[in-house]
Amino acid sequence: MSQKLVLIDGHSILNRAFYGVPDLSNAEGLHTNAIYGFLNIMFKILEEEKPEYLAVAFDVHAPTFRHKMYEAYKGTRKPMPEELREQVPVMKEILKAMHITIMEQAGLEADDILGTLAKKAEQAGLEVSLVSGDRDLLQIATDHIKIRIPKTKQGRTEIEDYYAADVLVAYQVTPLQFIELKALMGDTADNIPGVPKVGEKTAQALMVEYGSLDNIYAHVEEISKKSIRESLIEHKDLADLSKTLATIKTDCELQLDYEQARAEGFYTPEAYTLCKRLEFKNLLGRFEKDAAANDSKIAESFRQIEDKKEFLQYLKKAQKQKEIGLWLITEPVDATTKKEELLGVALSVSDEETVFYALTHEKEPEGQLSLFAEEVESVDDTAEITEALQELSAGTDTQIATFDVKHQYDYLDRSSTEQYFDVLIAAYLLNPLKNDYDMEAIASEHLGILIPGRAEVFGKRDFRTLLSEDTGKAMEYACYGAYVSRKGKKVLKDKLEAAGMKCLMEEMEMPLSLVLYDMQKEGVAVKREELKAYGDALVARIEELEQSIHTQAGTEFNINSPKQLGEVLFETMQIPGGKKTKTGYSTAADVLEKLSADYPIVRDILEYRGLTKLKSTYADGLAAFIEEDGRIHTNFNQTITATGRISSTEPNLQNIPMRMELGRQIRKVFIPREGYEFMDADYSQIELRVLAHMSGDEQLIDAYRQEEDIHRITASKVFHTPFEKVTDLQRRNAKAVNFGIVYGISSFGLSQDLSISKKEAAQYIEQYFATYPKVKEFIDKLVADAKEKGYTETMFGRRRPIPELSSSNFMQRSFGERVAMNAPIQGTAADIIKIAMIKVWKALKEEGLKSRLILQVHDELLVETAQEEEARVREILTENMKSAADLAVTLEIDLHTGNNWYEAKQMRFIGITGGVGAGKTEILKYIGQHYKCEIYLADEIGHKVKEPGTEGYHALVALMGDGILAPDGQIDKPAMAAKIFADPTLLEQVNAIIHPAVKKYLADRLAEAKNKGDVELFFVEAALLIESGYEHIVDEMWYIYAREDVRRRRLSESRNYTPEKIEKIIASQLSEEEFRQHCDFVIDNSDSLEDSYRQIRQKLEAYSWKE
Repeated sequence: MSQKLVLIDGHSILNRAFYGVPDLSNAEGLHTNAIYGFLNIMFKILEEEKPEYLAVAFDVHAPTFRHKMYEAYKGTRKPMPEELREQVPVMKEILKAMHITIMEQAGLEADDILGTLAKKAEQAGLEVSLVSGDRDLLQIATDHIKIRIPKTKQGRTEIEDYYAADVLVAYQVTPLQFIELKALMGDTADNIPGVPKVGEKTAQALMVEYGSLDNIYAHVEEISKKSIRESLIEHKDLADLSKTLATIKTDCELQLDYEQARAEGFYTPEAYTLCKRLEFKNLLGRFEKDAAANDSKIAESFRQIEDKKEFLQYLKKAQKQKEIGLWLITEPVDATTKKEELLGVALSVSDEETVFYALTHEKEPEGQLSLFAEEVESVDDTAEITEALQELSAGTDTQIATFDVKHQYDYLDRSSTEQYFDVLIAAYLLNPLKNDYDMEAIASEHLGILIPGRAEVFGKRDFRTLLSEDTGKAMEYACYGAYVSRKGKKVLKDKLEAAGMKCLMEEMEMPLSLVLYDMQKEGVAVKREELKAYGDALVARIEELEQSIHTQAGTEFNINSPKQLGEVLFETMQIPGGKKTKTGYSTAADVLEKLSADYPIVRDILEYRGLTKLKSTYADGLAAFIEEDGRIHTNFNQTITATGRISSTEPNLQNIPMRMELGRQIRKVFIPREGYEFMDADYSQIELRVLAHMSGDEQLIDAYRQEEDIHRITASKVFHTPFEKVTDLQRRNAKAVNFGIVYGISSFGLSQDLSISKKEAAQYIEQYFATYPKVKEFIDKLVADAKEKGYTETMFGRRRPIPELSSSNFMQRSFGERVAMNAPIQGTAADIIKIAMIKVWKALKEEGLKSRLILQVHDELLVETAQEEEARVREILTENMKSAADLAVTLEIDLHTGNNWYEAKQMRFIGITGGVGAGKTEILKYIGQHYKCEIYLADEIGHKVKEPGTEGYHALVALMGDGILAPDGQIDKPAMAAKIFADPTLLEQVNAIIHPAVKKYLADRLAEAKNKGDVELFFVEAALLIESGYEHIVDEMWYIYAREDVRRRRLSESRNYTPEKIEKIIASQLSEEEFRQHCDFVIDNSDSLEDSYRQIRQKLEAYSWKE
């Protein structure tokens, strides 16, 4: 069997990998994605080919003979991105470390080197595989030279193979004809001119018909298309030049040293060290044990203590140490539970001494072997070792450095966190962009030492198996963990202090680790039967939608198949706006959302997608996480997000959807213990408040201090419209800008959100910045500072590196700028919620309350509250959340209680409106009699805000004079009406006094109710609710509708109005269409009141409110 040579086009494969593999970088900030992709492609090729020889060719940065022939050769190529350029020398360094032959020569391109080596190898009787992303090399293909073209997408590599016959099938030309094909059509990548007007299809047709460039020109007069014929004749010189430029040289003066190029001995200690430095953990398993160049001198100080008494004495003695490193090994008891057991303890007291002890877990036999067998007791060290560890960690005399302390609190003293230093949290704070922070990375980055990683040591084994199979390896791994924890503490602490994050570490992150531990242990109860019922409800709705979609489409198809869905929408149904890609039409959410307003089928598809995700992720997914105690114990992660926000996994409770009602209802399955209720506190607009404070913009600060609707105020200022005349559309647009600014939104992004032109969106943003000029200055400064420093900071000193700002890629830089705008605001909000969590948790503990903090979701805290402690817990949440940060504007919270998490998120302020005679009074009477709620009547409030001594009273007297006062000093309503009748312009001025006063009164009552928490359902009635602008302070609007003939009859019977007066009243009010447009829910009160009451009951039961 012939021997085989693999040749790799170095720059080409690096380039392919760079664009195919997501951006990666190591702790030094070196980009590594191209190197990582290259190595994976190379290893894949080597495993498939199993060659005897291997060489990699690189281009040299110098002119070649082609440049001398044609100065513009490759002149259109963009410069290599800096992120790729920096990886080339490192790639060569790794190849050299792996003893892989590198071929390069000034004056030659890599293609020429590869072509020459391939042809010479073929002549010597070798099989050749040539790996390149450049299709130019197809001209080299023969029956013994295979061209392999890799494609890397999302980290996965696929390879196309071409022998000579494959080239003919794909391009209808032979490899040698491929050169002349390129000579005709040119090559924009290499700036080979080709013949003008001759494209790929024309060139291919000419080559198929005539076979060669010479034959084309021999029959050029026969070419029927005049423009092509004339261009060929006129530009024969370009065709000849292009052929020369496109021809790869295969006779260069160079030789491959086959002995040196043997494909063996790649996995050297030097290569291992480089892979460790580059943090290619997945590749380290390829190296043999003897290649792993660890700091073996350190391991000489490691020893195992096998006797339990000796180890307990050692722990006693360790209490005298000022600092120790601790590493605990825990693993789940079995595959069915999260419950873990302690398997090993490593303790590092000095550079000279680190010890390891493996715990014994011998269970008592299930049944005696014989009547005379001695009774065998179970042997389990856990209790004694835990007691000794808790004694060691009590107090602050001995400082303990460890890794992932939250995972170890089960076995440690939990009265304080002052004695602990978590190297994992410290490493995260110093660089929050990394994917993980394992001990070997911390050792390499911060101590400059190489230690064996978990994947290398364990392979696919768990620690229990490793301990039984290779105790020495298990001991060494654990001891390295303790050693690096102890040694790393000082280095990491110094780096934190230099970065201004020492306080953040000690006062926020370390105390938070204990809070999160406690929350995880508590968990939250889930009603399994409710979860099943929820899943069944989803299935029913999903089936309805599926049927509706198929009916509207006129055909059955797989809704989950993007290809089939695209074809149905954009071909079968001819819906405009389809974007066709190589794989079919795009049916991404952003594409469908733009169409949803006009096409009901698209709305149904979006709902279908949302519900199927709810079904798989929550209805089915949550059930798997309910443990024996009936509770879900999610993992709260504090070292994952770049901004400092807490995340949760197994399961993720942070992303429970809230936009659709069915999504919100998943919260009903989360329930408190017997005798408890849920109390939910959520920060109101925390990021906007942080922006107001950090920017120092007086206008924005003042807007918050007015305690009015911030979006309405912004709309009023931005659109230069009186506050009370701001339209719904203006408010919606202002809200989008308010929140968009926080997230660094662009004019394009805002235009997409609001379905307006980019120019109009740019004007909105410009007007916003003109209104709040210091916000613009603040954001510009954030970006400028981030570009200078390479990171942003929160109010509390948390850093967020932004390497994208120095990227050569415009899109990456733009992304970096948006991050720079947002990270300090979002990060500060994250810090504030963490401070609030610590304060609330401490207060509950210190007062010895039974109530427990159990969940945190974004800006929301959930406390499982003992019913008798409700008043005190309400005070604790309010006081500690509002005082978590001292801002120029007050931190406000929304606080609710409920018998499940859904109810605890509910506090509804409902507006009741409708035409005169619709029956609003009867409806409110029923609600007031049957539900625990508060009802406000606008007319009554109108009287209250005009009472003597109020601002409204003084403003009206100042406007209209003493003539409107009755003898007792009250405002005389008929006298005021007479004044307005005499001067109708007064009406607008009176409304401008009364309406804001009524709104403020309602807002104050609602704020009081939120703080008291005794009522969570509120109604305000006003016939002019919409016209007066009150709708913006309510959560939803109910329209009490009655047919006009019914209203006429009621007004005639109950008020004795004349027909003329009735017509005048009805004509003066909003039309039914206008009412419906503004309202969220319609009660048809045309017929029996019983029917109306039934509608009310159904609506309120959806919010879990019962009579």
